[in-house]
Amino acid sequence: MTLQFEKILVVGLPSRTDRRDGMILQAALSNIDIDFIDGVPGNTVSDKAIPKTTEHDRLNDGAIGCWRGHMNALGEIVRRNLSSALILEDDVDWDIRIRSQLHDFALATHALTQPLLEAPSSFVDSTYPKPSENSPGTVPDIPFDHLPATVPPTFSPYGDDWDLLWIGHCGMHFPFPDRSVPKARVIHANDVTVAPKKNLWTFNIPFTLKEKYPEHTRAVHHVQEGVCTLGYAVSQKGARRLLQEVALRDVSDAVDILLRFFCEGGKGRKSHNCLTSQPAFFHHHRPAGPMSSMSDIGNHDGFRDTSMTDMVRWSVRLNADALLEGRTDFVDQYPDDK
Repeated sequence: MTLQFEKILVVGLPSRTDRRDGMILQAALSNIDIDFIDGVPGNTVSDKAIPKTTEHDRLNDGAIGCWRGHMNALGEIVRRNLSSALILEDDVDWDIRIRSQLHDFALATHALTQPLLEAPSSFVDSTYPKPSENSPGTVPDIPFDHLPATVPPTFSPYGDDWDLLWIGHCGMHFPFPDRSVPKARVIHANDVTVAPKKNLWTFNIPFTLKEKYPEHTRAVHHVQEGVCTLGYAVSQKGARRLLQEVALRDVSDAVDILLRFFCEGGKGRKSHNCLTSQPAFFHHHRPAGPMSSMSDIGNHDGFRDTSMTDMVRWSVRLNADALLEGRTDFVDQYPDDK
């Protein structure tokens, strides 16, 4: 009911009843339980409540409201002592096959972070948990079809030692050779839930997954320069560390950039154990209607004639009628060319 997390929290403004209605229905059609966390209009956040230095001005209200809403979700996780929670923004969509997707993601995270079964003091990734001065800039890909035998996790299906799983985003790089981020990638070839290359996009250029790997490839790896906070899971220790590093330190940048600093180490913050998938599992849903309704932190003009969701093949939102009627003739938004 909660995708192997203790809770799923959805962040959004109470005034966006359209989004809440959509999320309630979408979650019900997926047999998923959700709780809402009220988002915050940025202009209601006092200057006194925003940690900052003298090096920059207050961020715009959209960025401040987004930051505060996510911090409220993290605070709730810590206050309730939840072992783990998935935080979603209220305009996301996912594939009907989300459970099988996350099952495979969990297997990949084991390869990246769990000790080897026959050598419990070692990991298949020689650069994990942190590269040394002598570590290689790249390591061989780990095929999903030939994952190493690792110690079974006891804390979470996603592993015993993670802070953040950034599984809803607008772009992510593979770890850079010269950065102190573990380098291994689990490569899942022929993943039928991955849209064709022509339908994949990212804010992060170069788009190495699209340029260097075959069609329908998914990669699981450590976080490098993520963009957008559409969906991410945190462990209890991760939520506590995020409050320390992101809620209580200088709010110099938008919340997704602050998560980068948290994961990779930046602006005086320590690095943490953060994992991700390319493509992501949670993406923006863009309903038909005025494009001004797309965002509460930015401006958009024009009118969208047809609803769509970025990079999700069997969209729950776009297959709602079929799901309500118990049908399985799902519409694939991004079919392969015949």
